[in-house]
This record gives sequence, C-alpha cells and structure tokens, in this order.
Amino acid sequence: MYVYIREFLLYINSNYTNSTLWGDNEMETINDTIIIEFFLKGFSSFPRLESLLFVLCLVMYLITLVGNGIIIAISILDSHLHTPMYFFLSNLSFLDICYTSTFIPLMLVNFLSKEKTISFIGCAVQMCLSLSMGSTECILLAMMAYDRYVAICHPLRYSIIMNKRVCLGMAAFSWILSLLKSIMETVIAMQMPFCGHKVVSHFTCEILAILKLICVDTSLNEIIMLVGSIILLPIPVMLIFISYIFILSTILRMNSAEGRQKAISTCSAHLTVVIIFYGTIIFMYMKPKSKETQISDELLTVLYAVVTPMLNPIIYSLRNKEVKEAIKKVLKKSYFSM
Repeated sequence: MYVYIREFLLYINSNYTNSTLWGDNEMETINDTIIIEFFLKGFSSFPRLESLLFVLCLVMYLITLVGNGIIIAISILDSHLHTPMYFFLSNLSFLDICYTSTFIPLMLVNFLSKEKTISFIGCAVQMCLSLSMGSTECILLAMMAYDRYVAICHPLRYSIIMNKRVCLGMAAFSWILSLLKSIMETVIAMQMPFCGHKVVSHFTCEILAILKLICVDTSLNEIIMLVGSIILLPIPVMLIFISYIFILSTILRMNSAEGRQKAISTCSAHLTVVIIFYGTIIFMYMKPKSKETQISDELLTVLYAVVTPMLNPIIYSLRNKEVKEAIKKVLKKSYFSM
C-alpha cells in the first residue's frame, strides 16, 4: 500500500510542475518547482531548548512504548481481561504506540541534526498516518464511553450487545473511516503547488503548517478539514457527554455503595483520559492565534502528541484495580517460570 501511495504522490507532484490555473477568464501560469524535501524548522532557533526536549521526549517516548506495550500484553495474557472494555483499551494503547512512532523518532534525530529535512513522500506518509491516528483516537474514546454506558446501564444485556463481532466492527469502523479521511486530506493538500517554499514552521509535517506553504487558494482543504473536525470532535464529545449523563443517573440510583464505587472506578480512568485528550485539543485550536505564539503552539503540540499517549497507560494502571491485579499476576508467572 505504501508503494502505491508513494507512486501516486510522485505522479501528482510531477504533474503540477509549471502548472496552469484559470482565473478571471485569463490563464495565469505559476512557475512552481518540484518539492523533493521539506525543512522542518521546529525549535532550530532555540538549540538549548532542543537539547532539553531531546532528553524529555526520548524518556517520554520510551515510557509510552513500555507502558502501552504492557497494557496490550496483559490484555492478551490475562483471560479475565478478555472483555470489550480491555479490547478497546488495547486498541487505544496500540494506537498510541503507532501515533507517537510516526513522528517522534524523526523528531529526536532532528533535535541533534543541523539538516532537519524530510522527503516529500515521507512528509505525505507522516501527515496521513498522524491524521489517521489522531482521528481514530477521537472515535475510539467515544466507543469506550458507549461500552461503559452499556456495562453500567444495561449489565444483564452487556454480553449480548457488546459481543465479539460488534466490538471488532466498531474498532474496524474507527480505523478505516479515519484512514480514508486522512488519505483524502493528504492527497488534496500534497497535490497543490508549493512554488518553491519548503520551510515548515513545525517539527513535524502537520497539515496546517503544510497548507501555509501553498501559494494558491486552499478553500477546498479548509472546507474538508472543517467537515472532518465536526465529525471527529463535536460529535464524539457529544456522544461521550450523553453516555456519562446516563451513567451518572444510573449510579445515583444504585442502592449498594460498593456497586457505586465499582462503577465509578471503571469509568474514572476513561473520563480522565477524555478530559486530558479533548482539553488539550480544544485549548490548542480554540485559543487566539498570533505570530508571537508560534513557539508556545509547538510546545502545546508536544504536550498533546507526546505527553498524552504516555499518560494513558499510567492513568489506566493507577486507577483500575483489574489492570493492577493483572500486572501482578503476569509478573508472578514470569518470576516463577524463571
């Protein structure tokens, strides 16, 4: 699949060399050049900050890989965790590993290198995968909220409603929909003429930073991104909000204090992840934009893209007794087998 995407993008890029555009009944020729690589500016103006960020991001990336890897491993090894809740949690952990791996390794290399470049094809693939992973997480968090709603509000029908086929279908839907959306956004963005501009004011091929390099009207890109943002931000947030209204209503009607405590504990980890994930995104994109806040925007991106995936397994491990018990069981088995 990567080969087909690569050849298609190369074909598009070559076809837009010395392209012609129509406007006001006149033919306007744009002498754009073939872009074979981009320069990722990132934090190059702050070399000391780069050294600090290299150490911090490397440590957080390793914690992300280990933490999410443990979540996936115990979800597979412990038969007690073969439930829809941990199926979606392992999907989320795998997603975080893939998402951070699309840009952190190159970002770490660029922190130590003077030539902070990425090829045209590499930039397109990185953009597509990053968009896809971020979009998938939005949908997955909404599906996890629905899973908690069914488990707490309809416990007797839980195994029927959330059967294996339904869970697989929901997960596949989130991955496929996000990938198709991201491919469309990436292809439309990368086929535009760049007119020789190749300095990306970011440490990764973020689509908004790439669109700033395009020298023609980007209204189509903005409309598509707006529609995608509406589908993947307000709608999942609304579904999560509605699910937790029903969950809270059911918890308040419970007679058993132990039952209420158990229900709250199973939801608290997910709700914490949702608040951190969506809170960071909303703050990033809703705050006023200005030229002077570029460095703060990139630092916020580091917070959203690096810190959040690292926190997810920590939150689920600390706030979920089943996860802690499963980790202890796996460690005991490993110890005695040795």
